[in-house]
Amino acid sequence: MAKVLIVEDEDILARNLAEKLRSEGFQVMTAGDGEAGLQKARDEHPELIVLDIMLPKLDGLSLCRIIRRDSSTAHIPIIMLTARGTEVDKIVGLESGADDYMVKPFGLGEFLARVRAVMRRSPGHPPLQDELISNDLRLSLTGRRLFKGGEERKLSNKEFDLLAELMRNRGVVLSRDLILTKVWGYDYYVDKRTVDVHIRWLREKIEDDPSDPKRIVTVRGMGYRFEG
Repeated sequence: MAKVLIVEDEDILARNLAEKLRSEGFQVMTAGDGEAGLQKARDEHPELIVLDIMLPKLDGLSLCRIIRRDSSTAHIPIIMLTARGTEVDKIVGLESGADDYMVKPFGLGEFLARVRAVMRRSPGHPPLQDELISNDLRLSLTGRRLFKGGEERKLSNKEFDLLAELMRNRGVVLSRDLILTKVWGYDYYVDKRTVDVHIRWLREKIEDDPSDPKRIVTVRGMGYRFEG
């Protein structure tokens, strides 16, 4: 299980990112300031560090430079987070030693794709699950593509994230509230009916008969269950 350290002082964002990574099978640690982040990086030896720039006690740029100078942590890939997205800011972040740079706000799907891409480039990283397969459905997590019987079916970003969440929890009933949290995130306000609409769109793309769904089953009063 790959370990990821999130160094972020915004509690809601840190919790949101951690929950998304845990749902993908990662082991996640968090730190709320730069000094605590440095200590955990040295003690826990994570396979990836997600690092905010604006941190109390020790800012992210300084922390990134320290990590790169320390032989025990220099090899750890770093994704830097910031609210500042000018070209100069990106150059400074990358030249400080970051492997990737994300500007807030960003989607959870994009964040996960960046995590996977950075870890694939890292020498000796633990193998990551690349596909979810159920009968004639094949969902490529890294390529973000769906194939049904060998034919590609186009999905929107949210349709992809929703189907991935359902397939990862095959046989488990997921409530609308849980789906909203997992797919849309804590910091997005979305009407619960949005889940129903996206489920209907998914059924049109993956069910043999969308009017009689066999893969994504409605559990009345509770939510949805993926049967495969």
